[in-house]
Amino acid sequence: MSVNTEELVREEQHRAPLIVAPDAPPTKSGLIEGVVLKGLKTNVDERGFFREMIRFNDDFFEEGFSQLSHSQMYTGVAKAWHIHPTQVDWWYVPVGVLKVALYDNRPYSPTYGNLMEFFLGENQTSVVTKIPPGVAHGCKALTLSHLIYVTSCTYNIEEEGRIPHDHPTIGYDWNAGPTIK
Repeated sequence: MSVNTEELVREEQHRAPLIVAPDAPPTKSGLIEGVVLKGLKTNVDERGFFREMIRFNDDFFEEGFSQLSHSQMYTGVAKAWHIHPTQVDWWYVPVGVLKVALYDNRPYSPTYGNLMEFFLGENQTSVVTKIPPGVAHGCKALTLSHLIYVTSCTYNIEEEGRIPHDHPTIGYDWNAGPTIK
């Protein structure tokens, strides 16, 4: 399927025109090369718990720290699709639950066109997620949620690409509810 790239660039002049590649293969579910879900150890006692998320000397964090940000999302809010040409993101959800979707938009990647979906937050496996450059990412708050994220670059408008949330090549439905079983 060929995508008309001119239709994808948002009218906002301040956004970098990062788009779905014109020769993207049909979306398929699976893992995405370079995406890492790092399991976290939680130490619990009668006082509460302690959970270490990232150390500067972790292989997982080799690209390094530039900025730490906090985003609060109200129940039902979806934010998608964001994409960065060189920036790496690390996501952690301490409060609430996010449904996360990732799309591999890197034509050189062996997982090009793959879509990955998972949950972050309370009552989920405790993880920090590493999202490499060129992987489009979005999330939907299933409850009032807080996303803490580290980026390998400080804010730079040239790094802030957008793809429409309903882009047909990706084919992800942010309004879909849980699968009926």
